[in-house]
Amino acid sequence: MGLQVRARRILGHGAIPVPALIALLAVSGVLTILNTRFMSVTNLQTIVDQTAIPAVIVVGLTFVVLTGSIDLSVEGVVAVGSMVTSLLVMNDRNDLALGALAVPVAVIVGGGLGLVAGLAVTRLRIPSFLATIATWYIGRGIAELLFGDKAKPRVLDEGFIAWSHPLFLGFSGLVWLAIVVVLFGLLLQQFARFGRYAYAIGGSEETTKLSGIPVRRYRLGAFIFSSLCFALAGAMVTARTGVGAVAAGDGQLFLAVSGVVIGGTLLIGGRGGVLHSVVGVLIMVVIANGMILADVSPYWQQVVQGAVVLVAVIATVWRQRARLRVIL
Repeated sequence: MGLQVRARRILGHGAIPVPALIALLAVSGVLTILNTRFMSVTNLQTIVDQTAIPAVIVVGLTFVVLTGSIDLSVEGVVAVGSMVTSLLVMNDRNDLALGALAVPVAVIVGGGLGLVAGLAVTRLRIPSFLATIATWYIGRGIAELLFGDKAKPRVLDEGFIAWSHPLFLGFSGLVWLAIVVVLFGLLLQQFARFGRYAYAIGGSEETTKLSGIPVRRYRLGAFIFSSLCFALAGAMVTARTGVGAVAAGDGQLFLAVSGVVIGGTLLIGGRGGVLHSVVGVLIMVVIANGMILADVSPYWQQVVQGAVVLVAVIATVWRQRARLRVIL
């Protein structure tokens, strides 16, 4: 009976993103036919490595989206995570050398921005896209203040940089860290109140309130958790590049939101999940990788990626048109 209950929990919200997985297999199959190098071990490792950081980002973003809100602060919080980490590990700008403690501190600082955004949304009733645009720029400004207008702080801590090197089965420590974060997100989603209530809030906020669930508290928690993930991603960028950079999060917002949409997590909340969003990000990375192998112009790459997202949005709206008519 216990296994049956667990199975119902896992499948209850459509936790297995079947359409997204089929799309991933189809895209991979086409790219393999077009270029045999696509399925090489080296290229597959590259794809997984490129997916690690945006996967961590979408784990956090997904919980906000499940509640029916949006968090656009990705790039600002990633920048803060990157700069704070680079200035707390051994570096060429100061005498600080917190080692492994640098990352938790950076993550907590990023979480503070999520707290600000969450309070603005839940207490001041500011629309989430406006509140998080504000914290995006607050984060960007903080990152600029932390030596952002000068040469990038260079990390001298070899142990920290080693996270970007192959650790096990040919994958870097950053990949394994991303896997841990994704698994943690899945556990929160399927087996914790935090995840169940996120679905409930996104499905029907009024009904959830009438059930006695503290909606504001859980929505606030979603924004904080989201920013914690963003800041961790910033620390991962620093481990990969060896520097702290204000531009560490550039391009990550589009990739994250695209992953959410393509994976099947509804932007109106209540449907989808962590695995959906991660598979969506993987699809975007695979498409970008295939175009690079085919030597497609970067400008055309942007056109194709934008078109893919547009098609995914149209398909999602078409499938959910009855529900959308009720909401609108």
